[in-house]
Parts: sequence; C-alpha cells; structure tokens
Amino acid sequence: MSTTLLLSLLVACSPQSSGSATGPPAPEFSVDSAWAYLRKQVEFGPRYPGSEGHARQLAWMQEFLRARADTLVVQPFTHEATDGTRLELTNLFARFNPQAGTRILLLAHWDTRPTADEERDAADRRKPILGANDGASGVAVLLELANVLSRHSQPLGIDLLFVDGEDWSSSDLSLGAKYFAANLPPAYRPLYGILLDMIGDQSPIYMIESNSRSYAPEVVERVWRVAEELGHGSVFSRREGIAITDDHIPLNQAGIRTIDIIDFDYGPGNAYWHTLEDNLDHVSPRGLGVVGAVLTALIYRGG
Repeated sequence: MSTTLLLSLLVACSPQSSGSATGPPAPEFSVDSAWAYLRKQVEFGPRYPGSEGHARQLAWMQEFLRARADTLVVQPFTHEATDGTRLELTNLFARFNPQAGTRILLLAHWDTRPTADEERDAADRRKPILGANDGASGVAVLLELANVLSRHSQPLGIDLLFVDGEDWSSSDLSLGAKYFAANLPPAYRPLYGILLDMIGDQSPIYMIESNSRSYAPEVVERVWRVAEELGHGSVFSRREGIAITDDHIPLNQAGIRTIDIIDFDYGPGNAYWHTLEDNLDHVSPRGLGVVGAVLTALIYRGG
C-alpha cells in the first residue's frame, strides 16, 4: 500500500482529522500529575530486572492501571541474557474502550539500565542508573494519559503498553517489545503506534527520528502537524535526527507502523545518557507537558 493511500485511509477512519483544530477541546493533560509520576518512579531507585525497585514499580503500576483501564493484560515472560542471567520480565498492556475496532497503541519502557556504561570513570560503570529520563519520563506521560482516558470517553480505542527489558545490555535490547510483537492479541492491527522515550530533557527538542520517517512517515506527519497546531513547533522540530534502534523497530517489523518520539541529546553532547547523571537534577516537566498535550489532542480528535 502506498504511503499516500495509507494516510488517506487513516484520515478517513477518524471522526475528525488530526489536521483540523476544530471541534470540542481535548481534556486537560496535567503536567503536574505526570511530573509527580516521574518522581515516584525515581523514588523506587534503579528499576532494572531483578532489583527491588523493579518489583516495587511493577506492583505500583499494576494497582494503578487496574483502577483505571477497562482491561489490564499482564504479560510475564523470561529471557536468558547473553551473559547467562535469567531475566524475569513483565509487560503491562492497559486497554481503554476495548470494543472499538479502530485503535492506537502508545508505549514506553519502564525498566532502567543496570549499568552506567557511559560513565567516564570505569569504577562507576558497574553502578545502575536511576533513569529519570531514560525510563521514567515516557511512563509518566502514559500514566497521566491513563487518568485522562479513565475520566473521559474516547472516540476510538487506546492501548497503553509498558514494555520491560528494553535496556538490559547492548546485546539484550527491546526484549519486551520483541515479546509483544511475537505475541500480539488475535487480529491486533492498530492504526499506528507511538513510542515515547527520553522525553524529559530540560530543553526538549524532538527531531524526526530517521527510522520513524522510513517506517511510518504518515504517522510522523500526523503527530508533528498536531504539535504545530498546538504551538509546539519549536519543540517538535522538522529536522531529521539520527536512526535509533529502539522499541519501535520490532513493532514495525510485526506490521504496526510505529514512530519514536525521542530527544537523543540528553545533556551536553548527550553526556547524561546511560550515566549516573540521569537523575532528577537533569529532567523537567516541560517535555512531559508538551508530549502529553499533543497525544491528548491527537486522541480526542479521533486519531
């Protein structure tokens, strides 16, 4: 199917085009609430598989989502890492308006890196990171979206996917996304997917990730157009960024056209990525509010 035809079909399926700013306003997305959820995750400490923080966050998210979603699917699985470690992992799949045939998938990874492998000091490289940005930021937005969706009926179905095992090692990446892609619900074909990763930088700029443009240019266009209509064109830049291997890759390979909203310039020269500096001192609510507002508008315009 051509890109032009697919974009036409997506627009036709929607009660309102995401290119139109008319219609009732979208519900409010609370940046304060999203920021509180980011801080809550960091309070659990490092959240890599097998850690106490990982277990505590999983229990908290399950309770949170069961109270808000129409359906919560808990998807446990195991993976033997290349270093021989047996990982006990869990995806959470929260569904809203599950009877709707027209659906959008939104996802983020909730685990954190077990090693600060980009630290300059070799002695620090074995320490786990807090993942205030790389882990907590995307999850924080999805959790606040769960609040919005639980309070306001949607014109289509929305699925929130929290994937585990994204960041275990350079050899064991996107484990949860790969597992989900290999075990999709029967006949599951959402219109598209949007991945949130590293969106909490203090000066966020979301360039168009190169793989996203290659796999799903029509989805990029829909999201960036809504951002511009909301006045966030300076944050959602039309410049093309680098190609990033992330959780959207296995989903695209499974036929779900998925893009990655990511700011892969975290600190000067990306200096905070995979380091002990990925903490509350280097994140802010701004990006959470911008991304949350864009996604809320996209949802309530009908996708």
